[in-house]
Amino acid sequence: MAEETYDDVELLVTRKGAIRAGSGDLGIIPGSMGTGSYIVRGLGNASSFQSASHGAGRRMSRNKAKKLFTAEDLAAQTAGVECRKDSGVVDEIPAAYKDIETVIKAQTDLVEVVAHLKQVVCVKG
Repeated sequence: MAEETYDDVELLVTRKGAIRAGSGDLGIIPGSMGTGSYIVRGLGNASSFQSASHGAGRRMSRNKAKKLFTAEDLAAQTAGVECRKDSGVVDEIPAAYKDIETVIKAQTDLVEVVAHLKQVVCVKG
């Protein structure tokens, strides 16, 4: 929670599922365990309360992902990434998440991309 002023009104802003994207603020917008993440700089867009998404976001529920995908699917979608590839984490399969590139493109009025990080290792409990 942060005290912020918009249109000369003092507000308490809580960001759930969002990062602060005030002018110059650095943030990270992660993709899935098989895709890259982005380092971004906020543009201070007041119409979004100086906020941006905090990640790719789910395309489907964990239960649906467990029913639709196998450990083999997970291994294929995380090829080249050092991570668990067993049925215990199949709910984290990249296909269960929105496309990070689309998510970033939808926020060009909120953030600018500073760097695109390539996923190399993913630690999932």
